[in-house]
Amino acid sequence: MKLEVKGLKKNFGEQEILHGISFSVESGSALGLLGRNGAGKTTTIRILMDVFKGNGGSVLMDGKPFRPREYQIGYLPEERGLYPKKTVSEQLIYLGMLRGLSAKAAKDSMKKWIERMGVSEYENRKLETLSKGNQQKVQLAQTLICDPAVIILDEPFSGLDPVNSQILKDVIKEQIQAGKLVIFSSHQMSYVEEFCEEIAILNHGQIVLSGDLKEIKREFGRDRLVMSSLDEEAPDLARRLNDTFSDLLEVEKIQKDRVIIKKKQPENKPAILKRLLEQDVDLEYFGLYEPSLNDIFVEKAGDEA
Repeated sequence: MKLEVKGLKKNFGEQEILHGISFSVESGSALGLLGRNGAGKTTTIRILMDVFKGNGGSVLMDGKPFRPREYQIGYLPEERGLYPKKTVSEQLIYLGMLRGLSAKAAKDSMKKWIERMGVSEYENRKLETLSKGNQQKVQLAQTLICDPAVIILDEPFSGLDPVNSQILKDVIKEQIQAGKLVIFSSHQMSYVEEFCEEIAILNHGQIVLSGDLKEIKREFGRDRLVMSSLDEEAPDLARRLNDTFSDLLEVEKIQKDRVIIKKKQPENKPAILKRLLEQDVDLEYFGLYEPSLNDIFVEKAGDEA
C-alpha cells in the first residue's frame, strides 16, 4: 500500500492552518512527521483519520481516494483516550469489538497484547491504578488490537522509562517488518532516526523538508567539517579559525567541544588540513560533519515566527 497526501489544505474560519502539504509513505516503512507545537501535525493526522475534512488537496491510497473506514487503522493519540474507571481487559475487548472483532477474537487479541506489553498482571485492574508508563503500554495495546494495516503513533514514548521504551521500540520495529504502514510523530528525534527512513518536517502549516533521511543528512553535511583540538577549547579554536582561515572557511557553530565549519569551496578540505598542520593546530579530530536529525530540525523549524 502507498498512502499519498497531495496539496492538503485546512482552514479554521479565515485562518489557513495547512498550506497545501504533500508527503507519502508505503507499507513496510515508517514516515517521521515532525514539527513544533502548532505546526499542523495533529490537524494532518485528524484529516487522515477522517475526524474532519480538508479544504483542498487529496489523500490517496494506492492512487484512489483514501476512505479510512475501509481499513483497519491503529491510532495512538498524544493525549490518552482510554477509560480510567474501567479495567484493562474490559475496555480492550470493547474497543476490539468496536473495530469489528468478534468477542472471542477481541479477547484473544487482548491477551496477546497485554502479555507482549508486559502488563498481564494488570488485566483486571482499573486503568487509573496503573503507572503512567503502564497506561501508555495499554494504550499501545489498544492501537494494535485489531491488527491494523495503517498505524499512526503520536508521541508514543511519552512518560516511558528506558526499559518500557525498549519494549515499545521492539513492538514498533516488528510492525514495520510485518509490512505495516506507519506514521510516527514525535519530538524525540532519536526515536525518529531509529525507525524512519523518510521524514517530513512541518513548519507553520508547510512542508519545509521531506525525503529520505540518509540523503537529507548527506546533503546537510555537504561542505561542512567538524574538528576539535587537544590544546584549545572550542571557543578559542573557533576564534583562531575565524582570524587565520577566513579565506578557506567560516565557523558555523560550536557544538560542545567541537567546532563545525563550512568550506568556502567544495575542494578545500585538503587545503584546510594542510594549513591547520602548518599553523601547529594540535588536532584531536578532523572529519566530515554528519548532522543529527535534531540539528536538521532546529535549522529548518527553529524560527520563532
